[in-house]
Amino acid sequence: MDPNADARQNLIRGLGLAAAISVIIANVIGTGVFVKARVMTCNVGEPTWVIIAWIAAGVLSLAGALTYAELTAFKPEPAGPYAFLRDSYGRLSSFLFGWMQMFIARTGSQAAAAVLFAGTLNVYLNGGLKQTLGTIPIIGNEFTSLQLIAVVMIAIFTTLNCLSVSMTGNIATMLTAIKIGLVVFVGLGAFLFVTGGGLANFSLAETNGTCADVNSVVNFGSAEYSFMAGFGAAMLAALWGYDGWDNLSFMAGEVKNPARNIPMAIIGSVLLVIFLYAAIHVAYFYVLDPTTIASIDKDSSTGMVVVSKFFGGDPTTFATAVAVAIFSVGLMLSALGVLHTSLLSASRVPYAMAKDGLMFKTFEKVSIQAVPVRGVIFMGVWASILALSGSFDTLTDYVVFGSWIFYALITSSIFIFRRKYPDAERPYRAWGYPVVPVVFLLVAGWLLINTMYTAPQSSFIGIGLIILGLPVYYYLTNKAGANRKDD
Repeated sequence: MDPNADARQNLIRGLGLAAAISVIIANVIGTGVFVKARVMTCNVGEPTWVIIAWIAAGVLSLAGALTYAELTAFKPEPAGPYAFLRDSYGRLSSFLFGWMQMFIARTGSQAAAAVLFAGTLNVYLNGGLKQTLGTIPIIGNEFTSLQLIAVVMIAIFTTLNCLSVSMTGNIATMLTAIKIGLVVFVGLGAFLFVTGGGLANFSLAETNGTCADVNSVVNFGSAEYSFMAGFGAAMLAALWGYDGWDNLSFMAGEVKNPARNIPMAIIGSVLLVIFLYAAIHVAYFYVLDPTTIASIDKDSSTGMVVVSKFFGGDPTTFATAVAVAIFSVGLMLSALGVLHTSLLSASRVPYAMAKDGLMFKTFEKVSIQAVPVRGVIFMGVWASILALSGSFDTLTDYVVFGSWIFYALITSSIFIFRRKYPDAERPYRAWGYPVVPVVFLLVAGWLLINTMYTAPQSSFIGIGLIILGLPVYYYLTNKAGANRKDD
């Protein structure tokens, strides 16, 4: 018998502080900061409210991050949030969380990133890539060359994530540097390279913008418009931009010196992202008025339009063409960073579930490099299926709504752990406890209710997909019970 066989079924601590920060930022800074300004302007109408929505969403994410930092340092286990729910609310809640991560949240995020990569490449090439290749069986959707590109990118990064955790952490660090550089490039460039911009745009409101595919209930200026509903929709859009702040908690079992590195990485990353997001939106509205932003084509991005204004805005000049090329490549790499780190962290969920007997045992095995390869491959295959079936905005709606149901539940587990283990060692204690977690739960509850009102179809489809996990849970638990009787 191989004496190292048991050891090879466990993950190793191969992520230092820099890699841990990168795992978060590479997943957070991805697509939302460059593409969501359009819909948010349609939701709230004025630049100041757009920026307030970004800051509010960031503060809400920070409140969750402060709580997650305590929970993750307290229980630095693989697929941390899964373990928090299992040990606070029981196995059913943790299973449904893991199911949601596997089939909606993480794979939906991966699919959305791949779809955006393909769309950005197509826009940069003036629409020359999009061709219909056939019809997808069963669902009947068109199968286009852009979907093929998205699936190919998922396959490439699925393969990369089968490498050692230190190697994939280094890739995340490289992509993180590119993401931050892209935000700085657009933000500073708006003030340095654009003529004709001005702070007067901040005194304007959106009027008769195109606002393609924006629900009238949350479309500023429509007869049905409600400001609270609109602001809630804007925050939900911004939360897609922050989604991933919990990413490191999934890999807590692979972080070196977790008591020190986990809180520093989680809190520091969220604070940095809030600053970058607010700053770049100031730059957007310095260059473009609200109506122009609201009328941007839904397949393009605000960042792209702003960069196209650099150096006089003439696309035939070499300088402008170079600036657009830099942005396009940067946005595509940013999307790939989300795809990479989401696959990296999410594949630990089926591994942890299998360890508990709540997922098929095949997911428990790890490679010789201590990577849960079968979980990585499953996530990649399912993300490919989602990329074939949904648009970018549809996918992000499902992801954010499904995620925030469990963000709230996981955050509330801090109260249970404080009560059950009052004297346990806690390397980090959540700042502002109990006020900060309570405020987080109240705002999260309001956002979920508001979303069910403004986007009922997406909301109830998301809930339905979570409920679909119940038969699988009872099958696995009954099977485990039968096996114990046989033993």
